[in-house]
Amino acid sequence: MTKHAAYPSEDMVAAVAAPAPAGRHFTSFQPLKSASLDCKKHASGAAVVGGSWFESMKASSPRCAADAEHGDDWMEKHPSALASFESLLAAAKGKQIVMFLDYDGTLSPIVEDPDRAIMSEEMREAVRRVAEHFPTAIVSGRCRDKVFNFVKLTELYYAGSHGMDIQGPANHLQATAEVVHFQAGSEFLPVIEEVFGTLTAKMEAIAGTKVEHNKYCLSVHFRCVREEEWNAVNEEVRSVLKDYPNLKLTHGRKVLEIRPSIKWDKGKALEFLLKSLGYAGRNDVFPIYIGDDRTDEDAFKVLRNMGQGIGILVSKLPKETAASYSLSDPAEVKEFLRKLAKSKGDAPTMKMMT
Repeated sequence: MTKHAAYPSEDMVAAVAAPAPAGRHFTSFQPLKSASLDCKKHASGAAVVGGSWFESMKASSPRCAADAEHGDDWMEKHPSALASFESLLAAAKGKQIVMFLDYDGTLSPIVEDPDRAIMSEEMREAVRRVAEHFPTAIVSGRCRDKVFNFVKLTELYYAGSHGMDIQGPANHLQATAEVVHFQAGSEFLPVIEEVFGTLTAKMEAIAGTKVEHNKYCLSVHFRCVREEEWNAVNEEVRSVLKDYPNLKLTHGRKVLEIRPSIKWDKGKALEFLLKSLGYAGRNDVFPIYIGDDRTDEDAFKVLRNMGQGIGILVSKLPKETAASYSLSDPAEVKEFLRKLAKSKGDAPTMKMMT
């Protein structure tokens, strides 16, 4: 692994004596009453619920994505990154590739219990090989410590809580008592803790919900909630947030995300990491961001505005996206990473950082 630039000293970078404590676990799982835990079966017999939020959630979180195929028009606009691999290499020729990877739905499959979203050893090896050649970061809505415990690769950059908590590779930090973290929105930690307790109590009444504490943000998962109760989840969360105007609500694939209302997201995290690596304002860098969720769109938009690198959406269904290319699932992500690592030996024109 080549040496990467250390994080600069900025107003929002804090030096602490030891790594932050491990992230909070999920609240206890509330099993569905008189129903199987097979979430794919929950759609049958669902009541028709109106409202733009409900329709938007159905569109962004398809239950049977594996049975669908991309439309020809969508694939023309967002071609397969595997089928287009040689042209991508040509675009990256002579430039430093920097890899950014979402976790859930990208490196691991979406599962009924998010606490069991374990990546395979084959995927871990593919990521490790890419990181040998290119600076590589995991950018996730999860707590940074939890993502690290899933991935278990010390040579990566980890940006947890939608990029609000970033740490550089452990094997590149100086061997001192201090570990440098980038942390945005630390003043919100007490509020996040308070809302976590309130939501945990509220969600006990809706079977199948989970509230995940991601340190700087919260995730309310409803993958195993009956479809006719989705609006109830949304309404309960919104009722709690009425008392917290400094928090904002967004949604992803059957998850509601609660974050501080600050100008920080996965796109900002991408920009910060590029700056930390010494690539701000340079045209010899080729960032690649792979993600599957709405929150990854902020990073895709940054790359489009930069006019450098590419965004790759992981999806089996056509979706509105700022990404330029697509991959169907984590299996294709793994194959793409393998090809990229192998290409390093075949394409010496791709520069390594020295």
